[in-house]
Amino acid sequence: MASKTHFPPYYQSMKHILSSTLFQQQLHEIMNALEQEDSNGAKSFKLYLDTVIINMESKIAKYKPSVYFEGEKVKEIENQGYIIPFYSDETQETYVLLGIYKKNDQS
Repeated sequence: MASKTHFPPYYQSMKHILSSTLFQQQLHEIMNALEQEDSNGAKSFKLYLDTVIINMESKIAKYKPSVYFEGEKVKEIENQGYIIPFYSDETQETYVLLGIYKKNDQS
């Protein structure tokens, strides 16, 4: 996996949870679509998503390996009908959010 400098932090204060450009783009598209449907629903979605991501480190053992990547270092979080594959470097205590997509829709 590339060096940490290639991925910005998910939150500025959390340097160990990073996000790929693809994740940022996909999340932006999801949030725009949710905002058009229901702005309160979009806020709730984002708040719950943030909570799951912030706490992912303490629940790392519960996440299953991704079916789309080989090896144990890429796992998946399933949350609110979405899948979030992430790279886990437990020795460096660093996690990279690789993307986010609707379950059963890997486009």
